[in-house]
Amino acid sequence: MTMTHGVKRHLEVEAPGSGGSGGSSTPQPADKTIKMVKVGPAKELSPLKRRSPQPKAYSPKRVCRLSPTQNENLAPTFEQEKHYVSPLKIAVVCSSNQNRSMEAHHLLQKRGYNVSSFGTGSSVKLPGVSVDKPNVYSFDVPYEEQFRDLKSKDQAFYTQNGLLNMLDRNRRIKRRPERFQENKSEFDIIITCQERVFDQVLEDVTQRGGLMSKMVHVINVEIKDNHDDATLGAFLIHELVKEICNTEDPEAEVEEILTKMESKKKQRFLYSPVFY
Repeated sequence: MTMTHGVKRHLEVEAPGSGGSGGSSTPQPADKTIKMVKVGPAKELSPLKRRSPQPKAYSPKRVCRLSPTQNENLAPTFEQEKHYVSPLKIAVVCSSNQNRSMEAHHLLQKRGYNVSSFGTGSSVKLPGVSVDKPNVYSFDVPYEEQFRDLKSKDQAFYTQNGLLNMLDRNRRIKRRPERFQENKSEFDIIITCQERVFDQVLEDVTQRGGLMSKMVHVINVEIKDNHDDATLGAFLIHELVKEICNTEDPEAEVEEILTKMESKKKQRFLYSPVFY
């Protein structure tokens, strides 16, 4: 909005004989004189207070973005890192980076951990209207686009089987699925959700050469690929991550923690330390 500073004018009503300090208080006749007093132009506002009619060139840092940016899958900045509850970097991996890994990603992120999620498959596969007709996408296709595609195909069906709700959650966490073999970040803990994925992760990390001599703990928590088991599996992964992150020496105590968790949860874990 542009404010216009014009000439201010005041109306003064003066009755004859009523203005002196020692004047009579006797009412005078009703004949009144209207006196116009002209006041000069308003003072110029300082540059900081003036509202310019010209559009301002805002700094990119001040722009409020309502849609995801193109670099949402990049590593967090230092400002974000200082809020993590643990310095350990965690990855959760399933086949398509859709259900199991994203459910755990969502929970760990809410609990304040530095977490990423991935898939190891050659493509992203989601159930279709029949078993022999899955919906197949590349890892480059954003969750938003997958959501709109399934909604246009059969909104009622994909709402009923939970895929639209799952994709809606996913697109709120990050822009698109990521393939583990194409990401060269280094992690302290990698948790897989299936034995086949566990083997693929070990193979990929081993092929990187081990030149960094940095240990990563690869643990498999077997989780069935459905919505209910993904939710239960996410809580189990969170409990496991919490135990490891709370130890003084994770490298020395991981196996002991897994043994205790196996006894407590009546579930078998696969574990292998490997070096970047």
